[in-house]
Parts: sequence; C-alpha cells; structure tokens
Amino acid sequence: MLLLSISGLFFIYSAQMNSTMSQWKLQIIWMLIGAVVYLVVSLVDYEVFMKSGHWLYLITLALLAWVYFFGVEREGATRWINFGFFSFQPSEVVKISVLVIVASILARSEIGELKESLTTLGKVALVVVFPLVLILLQPDLGSALVLFPMVLGLLYVSNLSMEFFTTVLLGCVLMVGIILWDVSRYYYFLESNNHTTTSHLGVYEEHSYLPYIKDYQRNRILTFLMPDKVNPKGSGWNLNQSLISVGSGGLMGKGWKKGTQAKLGYLPRSVAHNDFIFSVLAEEKGFVGSITVIGLSGILLLNGIRIASMARDRFGMFLTVGVTIIFTIHGFINIGMTIGLMPITGLPLPFLSYGGSFLLSCCILQGIVQSVYRHRKAF
Repeated sequence: MLLLSISGLFFIYSAQMNSTMSQWKLQIIWMLIGAVVYLVVSLVDYEVFMKSGHWLYLITLALLAWVYFFGVEREGATRWINFGFFSFQPSEVVKISVLVIVASILARSEIGELKESLTTLGKVALVVVFPLVLILLQPDLGSALVLFPMVLGLLYVSNLSMEFFTTVLLGCVLMVGIILWDVSRYYYFLESNNHTTTSHLGVYEEHSYLPYIKDYQRNRILTFLMPDKVNPKGSGWNLNQSLISVGSGGLMGKGWKKGTQAKLGYLPRSVAHNDFIFSVLAEEKGFVGSITVIGLSGILLLNGIRIASMARDRFGMFLTVGVTIIFTIHGFINIGMTIGLMPITGLPLPFLSYGGSFLLSCCILQGIVQSVYRHRKAF
C-alpha cells in the first residue's frame, strides 16, 4: 500500500509538471489521513461492522440522495458534495456499505439450492438496488459496475446453486446484446444526420429506448469497438493518446518527469493524474515499471485471498473476499482501458490515482482486511 501510494504521488506530480495544478500536495495530505484511518479501522474488531452496518448503509443512502438534489456538477456528472475546502464523493463509501450489509446478510443466512435461497437473494437485491439507482442517476457507471461483480462474487463463495449463476449469465448476455443494439442505432443515427460523436451529445437520448445510458457513454463504447470510426479528436482522443503513452515507454521508459504525452497536454491534464495515471507510469517507467506496479497490486489481492481463508467466521471471509473483488475490478478495468482492452470508464487505479475520497475508501477497505487478520482467532 505504501509503495503504491508513494509511486502514485510521484507520477501525479510528473503528470502536472507543466500545469498550474498541484493536486500532488493534496494527495500527501490524503495519504496521511488515509494512513491514520487504515490504522484505526484495522485495530477495531470487524464484528462492529455487522452490528452497525445498517446505520452505515442508511447514511450512505442519505448522502447519495443529498448528491442527487444538492450535489456539485462537474463535466456533466453530479457526484460530489462540496464542503468548501474539499469535495466528497459518496459513491466511494457506497462500495463499503453495500459490501458490509451484503456480507452481513449472507453470514446470517443459510445458502444452498436456488429455491431455498430466494428470501436471501431478495434481501440482497433490495439493499443493492437503491444505491445502484442513485449512482446511475448521477450518472456514475463506473462505480455501478463495481457493485455487480462484487455481489456476484460474494454469492458465489456462499455456495449458492450454479443454477442462479447460469440465469445471471444469460441475463448479462441479453443485456449486453441490448446495449450493443442501442449503440449501433446511435451510430447510424449520427451517420444519417451528419453528426459527430462530440458536438451533438444528448441529441440521441431523446430517441433512445435506453434513456438511462448517456450519449457520452455510448461514445466510449464506440471508441472501444470502432476506434477508426469515432472522431479521433473527440471521445477517441484519450484512448489514442494513452496507447501512444504506453507504447512509447518501451522496456525501461523515458524516465521520471521525461514523459511527453501528459507534459505537452496530449494526454489531457484533466485525466492524466487520475483515470490515466497508468499511462503516465508506463511512458516514464516502461514495461518494467508497469509490471512492478501490477505485481505490488497482485500482492494485495493474494494477501486478501490468504486472509479470507484464515478468517474466524463467514462474515470476515465475505468481507475480505469482497474487498479483493473491488480491488481486482478497479485494477483490471483501469489498466485495461488505458491499453484498449476495456471501454473507458471513470474507475481510478487503487492507491495510484489522485482522489481523496477514493484513497480513503481504499485505506478503509484494506483496514477491514487487516482487522479480519488481526482478529482471526476465535475468542
């Protein structure tokens, strides 16, 4: 955690060298606060989360509702609460609260055949759907994408019947098919009306059968599926510049502070220090630096699996597995989108990307893992 955080600090600084921004200074403050939060959470017996998880869940719902009515809008999304000297993103806390409440439900329930588990599944669905809807309304598709695999992973390790997962798989295939159909209609709509994918955002939403998917999200899918068809100076710009950054790093990289893509503004400064921090790292430290960071992240994931097997009860096991899934999804999607293997979403890279709310949530989640390990022996 410390090595990843320090590495992130160096590359946040490098990404902002030729700009007036200095978020790296704020990141130091968040790192210090996060270290204290991690220590405190790790010392507390994780059983307290089972006893107070419902209160945490209700508080996060209230925060999401506050964002919906009074939140701060940035770049077309309303995801933040402004406290004056800093902004807070409640969707980061939602991952923790949903993890705790779902783990609590599963730990208290008997799971087996699908028919015998319908009541439990109903409870899980109920506690997930409310924050999920509020997150999608912001809109924040990236955070919403994390909740779904996390809950599925917890259900899987709870020994739920495979009949359920077969049904879910068929449902996902159907959903992906519908989204791709909608994106194809969006593309032909733009083509027939001589629109570009950047200058007429929001035009198609009135004609779509899926209004909860925004045009900028359709652009990201098009960028992933048909990069040669999307305006290279529009939604495809970030991906193209990211690929240049990663590819030009070579084996050892150009050296710290010697990368050109972020420094010259080709990789936009609004994203270089957060969502595309891996691109800056890959350009300046090359394949070796990239593999080192992936290796450090892998140690965290393997450690989570190890501790899950040592937990004293099902609740601790569920918590640790859930944390591991959250970090896996963040790392896989973030790195994947920088090299063109995944559509571009707003998921940051744990401990490396800039962001106070996200860094604190990472420290809390790893603090929970450490608490499970610290209190692994039965009383």
